[in-house]
Amino acid sequence: MASMNNLTTLIKRLEAATSRLEDMVPAMSDPSAASNGMASLPESGLTAPGADARGGAASPSQQTAAPLPPAIDDFDALINGDVKTFVNMSEEIGGLVAEQSAAVLRAFAAERKFLIVTTKAKKPDIQSPVYMEVLKDLQATMGVVNDIREANRASPLFKHLSTVSEGINVLIWVANESEPAETVTEMLSSAQFWGNRVIQEYKDKDQTHVQWVQTFYRIFKSLAAYVRQHYMTGLTWNPKGIDPLQATEEVNAGPSSTSSPTPQSSTGGPPPPPPLPKFDNAPPPPPMPPNGVSTSKNPADMGAVFDEISRGESVTSKLRKVDPSSQTHKNPSLRAGSAVPSAPARSDSQNSLSSRGKSPLPGKKPESMRTKKPPKKEFESNKWLIENYDGNPAEGMLEIRASISHSVLISRCTKTTIRVVGKANAISLDNCTQVSLVIDSLVSSVDVIKSPKFEMQVLGTLPTIMLDQVDGAALYLGRDSLGTEVFTSKCTGVNINLPGVSDDDDYVERALPEQIKSVIRDGVVFSEIVEHAG
Repeated sequence: MASMNNLTTLIKRLEAATSRLEDMVPAMSDPSAASNGMASLPESGLTAPGADARGGAASPSQQTAAPLPPAIDDFDALINGDVKTFVNMSEEIGGLVAEQSAAVLRAFAAERKFLIVTTKAKKPDIQSPVYMEVLKDLQATMGVVNDIREANRASPLFKHLSTVSEGINVLIWVANESEPAETVTEMLSSAQFWGNRVIQEYKDKDQTHVQWVQTFYRIFKSLAAYVRQHYMTGLTWNPKGIDPLQATEEVNAGPSSTSSPTPQSSTGGPPPPPPLPKFDNAPPPPPMPPNGVSTSKNPADMGAVFDEISRGESVTSKLRKVDPSSQTHKNPSLRAGSAVPSAPARSDSQNSLSSRGKSPLPGKKPESMRTKKPPKKEFESNKWLIENYDGNPAEGMLEIRASISHSVLISRCTKTTIRVVGKANAISLDNCTQVSLVIDSLVSSVDVIKSPKFEMQVLGTLPTIMLDQVDGAALYLGRDSLGTEVFTSKCTGVNINLPGVSDDDDYVERALPEQIKSVIRDGVVFSEIVEHAG
């Protein structure tokens, strides 16, 4: 009976081993399973890693490759999912769109290699040539995507190419060390500028193009979720890893560089690991320009640059001398007729590199950082100029005596009370804060622009008040100015104070509406004030 039980157990073990072998054979022989280089091994093998079928130690060629980190596995799933779906949709449209989508696929493959390098290497200095060398392949493939757009500006699918060209910059999230997911969101907004135009143009003509845009948008959403899951606070490197350049060479020289997997040893053991992504169906990237970025493996030596600068006049010895006939300062006729010869045409890659190299325009300097200028009260021609007052002058209220032909321009004043005596033509306030204005009468209007906490009292008549971007305003009208028209744009907290029934009564405050409801009836838009009851 004991021998029968042992025989039954042995048969079950042989059946299990045979089933596992049958599962392995299709995965190793079916080329479609590894079309993107993302095929994975079965979760378990016949023998444990590090041992052969006879129980002895396995040779290095027989050992199972270390499994990829979860972050790389999830990135592979993103490529095989949303990115591959986008490529398939692009192939349906064909032409330049399909060509550009293949470049996008190569860019994601380059970023995958970069992520693998981060798991093996120590973090280099971001400003060092080593870091730029590690990012070289990713930058080159992203540049190819943009070059296709720049070289085909006359294409009827230029909006499609621009959508992808603006969106491919999403791959630079790896350089954001604090909030990389925000970079993904910002790049989606850039892509939507052109993508929404494609949707608007094709929504009534061809739904394939609309679905193509939506498929591209889906990559951003999946990538944002991926970054939040694995790199919430920035890219992580291996503090105990090897040199970044060495890790890059190992990744580039890995199984992906071989034409076929290493054959299995006759002594048994687990099958070799699958190859890395090769993307054989994608066309190769175009060659770099002769005067483009150097592809040398050695990082640039900054000392050589300073040596060139220190050479003196010999640095400019190879520059082309401008012919006197082409110099505008010696030929006034060239300045008058703009007949200066045009520069030689630049290649598309040079134009794309120069466009990407432009830095954003500097932001407007905050008011708190501006140099404080002295107060100014001057009368020029028929205009009063009131500027840079901070508080009331020593004599108290700032008073202006105006006539019917005078205009008053008030700018950059703070916490100042201004009294306009007489009937002036018009008054304009710009970039003032907490300014109070008291006027007799005006012929035209009072214009208030970007002036929060503004107050005004009208003693006589005033035809028009125009408020633009005013946050908080109190307008006091007299009995002679009840016919005043008030125009508001982007304003909040504007109140009009009306006189009471008698002169002894207090002013009655009325708020101007801020919320407008718009409805469409029979193709016509109707707007009305939102009323709050209760």
